[in-house]
Amino acid sequence: MKNNNLSILGRVMIIISSALLLTVLFFPMWQIQLAAPQYPEGLVLLIFPGKLGGNVDIINGLNHYIGMKTLHSKDFFEFTILPYIIVFFSASFLLIGIIGKRKLLNIIFILFVCFGVIAMIDFWKWEYNYGHNLNPDAAIIVPGMAYQPPLIGFKQLLNFGAYSIPDIGGWLFVAVGCILLFLVLIEWRAVKKKNRLAKSMGGLATIALLFFFSSCNTAPRPIIVGRDNCDFCKMKVSDNRFGAEIITKKGKVYKFDDAHCIISFLQRDNFDRKTVGEIYLTDFDGDHSLLKATKAMLLHSEGLRTPMGGNIAAFNNMDSLKNAMKQYEGSILLWSDLYKE
Repeated sequence: MKNNNLSILGRVMIIISSALLLTVLFFPMWQIQLAAPQYPEGLVLLIFPGKLGGNVDIINGLNHYIGMKTLHSKDFFEFTILPYIIVFFSASFLLIGIIGKRKLLNIIFILFVCFGVIAMIDFWKWEYNYGHNLNPDAAIIVPGMAYQPPLIGFKQLLNFGAYSIPDIGGWLFVAVGCILLFLVLIEWRAVKKKNRLAKSMGGLATIALLFFFSSCNTAPRPIIVGRDNCDFCKMKVSDNRFGAEIITKKGKVYKFDDAHCIISFLQRDNFDRKTVGEIYLTDFDGDHSLLKATKAMLLHSEGLRTPMGGNIAAFNNMDSLKNAMKQYEGSILLWSDLYKE
């Protein structure tokens, strides 16, 4: 008879998943951030499993002018059932951990994935309805304009930049899904190669951890001249030799056209420097790739004439910098000379 029992590791991990999923009830699952010149500190809409949070009243006031419906937690039936669905899955994980049957793990994994897909489809429909079904008598009407926020990522809506990303609860939800996926793979492989159970579980567990942590890593995004706006001066990026970029620990990207702008942005009183994940500067030479600011060699020269007067160029190595100094006389700097964290 085929062994249908979960391993000890499998039971422990699914019980841990049960506890992780239950904590989702106490954190926002998603956030939509809005940034505009008139709101330099930004606005945020937080979506909890059972309610809306954040700057709901201010956002409703803005939505009124463009004809969007106001947002109220009581208008969403999802907030009524979502907490119960989360508790159901948490209790199911705990029960499977106690019973220890592999078949039940496979069933609950399929149900969990289906729920995640349905939830994202429902979220997209919610955004579509609010962004397209506008009041024809609104104070501000732009023909052909819709205000649907992005499902995930960035989208420009008039003078507002909208960032839609998971929040703490959403990342916990993703983490539970990753754990379940690798549990299914581990247990499936255990059936095929029982004599190598310990080795296979260790290897796949390592892959699971690498997969989860790598999903939280951020990489620089190309700065597109003529299309991207500087997040400090709001001007179009006009020169591909002098751009800069900040990536926060949550993956939000700020782009700049000049070293002056990025330093001024970092020094604003309303910007939380603790949120910064990495800072990049554009390589003056070659394909103008983005370099980590802490590893770049900098040249300050009045002859560079950068877009906003910072007059600073970044280089990948000292040889390239010294070669540029033959044309642009100036002084050699490090990032730490310009910005003290």
